[in-house]
Amino acid sequence: MQSGDVPYDGFAQTFAREAAVSAYNAHYDRPTVLGLIGDVNGLDILDAGCGPGLYLSELAARGARPVGIDQSADMVRLAGQRLGPLAEVRQHDLAEPLIWVEDESFDVVLLTLVLHYLPDRVSTLRELARVLRPSGQIVVSTSHPTADWLARGGSYFTSGFIEESWSDGMIHRYWHQPLQDWLAEFTAAGLALDRLVEHQPLPSMARNHPGEHEKLTRQPGFMAVRLRKRHPGA
Repeated sequence: MQSGDVPYDGFAQTFAREAAVSAYNAHYDRPTVLGLIGDVNGLDILDAGCGPGLYLSELAARGARPVGIDQSADMVRLAGQRLGPLAEVRQHDLAEPLIWVEDESFDVVLLTLVLHYLPDRVSTLRELARVLRPSGQIVVSTSHPTADWLARGGSYFTSGFIEESWSDGMIHRYWHQPLQDWLAEFTAAGLALDRLVEHQPLPSMARNHPGEHEKLTRQPGFMAVRLRKRHPGA
């Protein structure tokens, strides 16, 4: 999913099992993101950083024509097994141009919990905007800047990569920055903010993950934005 090394190779099966039912994925990010996209029936959708295909499955079930890409060969294999003929899935590093995709090919581009891994987020967003149709939308979810600040301490206004070791031994390295800098990067990529949502947990999280539910009803964990292309003169 991130550029350079590929941390999810070797951990893809574990991640897929956990993400299918976990508090932050199943009861938090997926419902928020899918709600922000809205009706997808008949739409061409690029899931950029598709992981094991959990979002692809939801999109296909709702009538979309999804295409998934991921840097991790293990994730691509799992997504391909999950989707079969329902979606095209291929390996691709988001730090590289989508040379195999024509301009204005997709109605929706999805970036769920992946943009914060990338070293040059503006370049990636510009390339994704290229393959987006004029009336289309890019939907991004990422860690909430306040959550990052509460986790690391120090000044809210500093930016940089955070590196953490997860319980399964995977090294998790991601970018943090204040909200104003996220918005500035979207603007620099030629995109306009259509809507910003701060995630709220589903009630089902309280039944399955009561500790996480109690925390996430008091403070933000993730945020999602819906972006549109800025047209000349706008």
